[in-house]
Amino acid sequence: MSVFNVFEIAGSGMNAQSLRLNLVASNISNANSVSSSLDEVYKSRQPVFAAQLKEVMNKDHAASGVEVKGVVESQAPAIMEYAPNHPMADKEGYIFKPNVNTIEEMANMMSASRSYQNNVEVFNTSKQLILQTLRMGQ
Repeated sequence: MSVFNVFEIAGSGMNAQSLRLNLVASNISNANSVSSSLDEVYKSRQPVFAAQLKEVMNKDHAASGVEVKGVVESQAPAIMEYAPNHPMADKEGYIFKPNVNTIEEMANMMSASRSYQNNVEVFNTSKQLILQTLRMGQ
């Protein structure tokens, strides 16, 4: 494995965690939105990641990174609340709120932030090791 693969792996991890943080921000910002229809209500979104394996058969180059496979919407039901005086209430007096759990989203945000920081540390440590190796030849 080339020492430069570390940068590629850490970069893919930072990219994945950045997407995760953006989705958390979107979920939290829409947590209190209201809709008059079950079809129009915001649904929590989560990323789907997969490990990238390169040249698995060659054990010297079995480095892996993170691949973003996509974004999925939660299948949890929306919150139906009886509020007949609300301007967005439907005919029966119900409004619909997103299926976003802000506590879970905050925990997800802390985890993604920490993972991003760990990847930055790997990147910076690798850079420092390469620089110190180059200085040894002076």
